Amino acid sequence: MAFLVFEGLDGSGKSTLIRGLCETLNQQSIDYHLTREPGGTELGEELRTLILRTGHEAPTPRAELLLYQAIRAQHVDLVIEPCLKKGQWVLSDRFTASTYAFQVSARGLNSKDVEWLNAYAAKDVAPDLTVLLDLPTEKSAERMKQREDESGAQKDRFELEKKDFHEKVRQGYLHLSRRQPEKWLVLDACKKPEELLQELLEYLREKQWLRS
Repeated sequence: MAFLVFEGLDGSGKSTLIRGLCETLNQQSIDYHLTREPGGTELGEELRTLILRTGHEAPTPRAELLLYQAIRAQHVDLVIEPCLKKGQWVLSDRFTASTYAFQVSARGLNSKDVEWLNAYAAKDVAPDLTVLLDLPTEKSAERMKQREDESGAQKDRFELEKKDFHEKVRQGYLHLSRRQPEKWLVLDACKKPEELLQELLEYLREKQWLRS
């Protein structure tokens, strides 16, 4: 069993990389559960809509933080912890590192408060590995514009933030990766999806989490 979290700016390719890993897990008959934050539960998905919506009163930074932690507590209690206890792998698109990157690095909230709340909401459940798809903010903006043009989807509240906000998020991730290099795998998200998948699979094989 392994708990893997995927982090990065919007457009960094997290979804594509996760799909590629899922194909390998299926081939090796490894049982896994795919989830995400904000979301992961019925309550979490409802709160996700509230947090990301535009055109309504936006939560203040402290309220935003507490909404995320409520989602996380429900997520850990009802999904992540039970799956890990059953011996399943858990693959999550975002987890506690996002809260640090967005609410501490970008919003400027107190790091000790956020780290305490992260630990409380997650019940000290921590990823075995956090995979960071590191992408320059300019490239993230380009990819999101292309996605918007192709799908017609409207940007959410975070995607509408200015470039400086997203750069602070990126630096927050990089700061965390330097603090615990043994728990992080940083990938260059400018590379092709197939290259990123190969790098991830090679790393997991080196850890002996996957068969060759």
